[in-house]
Amino acid sequence: MCNRPTPDPLVHCRGLSRRSVVAGLPLLVAGCATSGGFGLFSLADYGAVQDGAFTIPAVNRTIIDPSLLRQEVAWRGDERPGSIVIVVPKRRLYLVEGHGRALRYAVGVGRSEALNFRGSAVIGRKEKWPHWTPTARMMAVMPRYRSYAGGMDGGLDNPLGARALYLYRGGHDTYFRLHGTNEPESIGHAVSSGCIRLFNQDIIDLYNRVRVGTRVKVVQGRRSRTEFIGSRAVP
Repeated sequence: MCNRPTPDPLVHCRGLSRRSVVAGLPLLVAGCATSGGFGLFSLADYGAVQDGAFTIPAVNRTIIDPSLLRQEVAWRGDERPGSIVIVVPKRRLYLVEGHGRALRYAVGVGRSEALNFRGSAVIGRKEKWPHWTPTARMMAVMPRYRSYAGGMDGGLDNPLGARALYLYRGGHDTYFRLHGTNEPESIGHAVSSGCIRLFNQDIIDLYNRVRVGTRVKVVQGRRSRTEFIGSRAVP
């Protein structure tokens, strides 16, 4: 199933309907705060971006769900500042900032739980406009990928989008990535071959904030409080 996750209860804007948010957020929403005093990024952060030789299209603001916007939320986990936590059932990624805060990004995840990475890793490599080569399993499941067996150079048509963060475990590439997408409508859904995808605007933001060696934890299925104690934004 590819159901859209329920908006987090902590982050809300009093007096703003979904329609008014979509129609009225070309500028920063400075007056829209949460009960914890944390901020909401605006649709202006998802406009067209000139990035080297490529112009990344704006996210279609007429159809975007405001809950998919990057937001700063309260955080009560014990992860170190700078760590990344991905909660697959909620289709959200958290960059822990410290001082009880985290940046939350909406993500697309694997079509089934079995496809998703789980556990801990580190970012072993970072790439701008990464080269993409489908795995043997991807080509078996999606025969149309066989024409790219030799790989695809970075660009707007590349499924990895504008940036990729490569997950390593024990010094070895896991072949799972955090990356952008050329299908922004897939964010918030379970549609990928297992990697974690973000809006291109969000993966650029995340890429600029983290470094090689950053710790990443991917949480799947039922979570015990001893395994993951997140903020109220992750009930």
